[in-house]
Amino acid sequence: MKYQFTVLVERDEDGYLVATVPALRSCYTQARTMDELMPRVMEVIQLCLEEEEPVPMAFEAIEQVEVEV
Repeated sequence: MKYQFTVLVERDEDGYLVATVPALRSCYTQARTMDELMPRVMEVIQLCLEEEEPVPMAFEAIEQVEVEV
């Protein structure tokens, strides 16, 4: 079976790239570079698929908001 996933990549305060897969609740990984990150993403998706079914989702948009507290 083939799946297609949206992967969200953000940079944390320590400079690491953090990838999450919204369709798989517990699916995330990190690395210093995109070259390191993408193989890890593929590996963690495989591992997550062994434990859970993906939630059907379709990419709609990415928004960045600023909130003052």
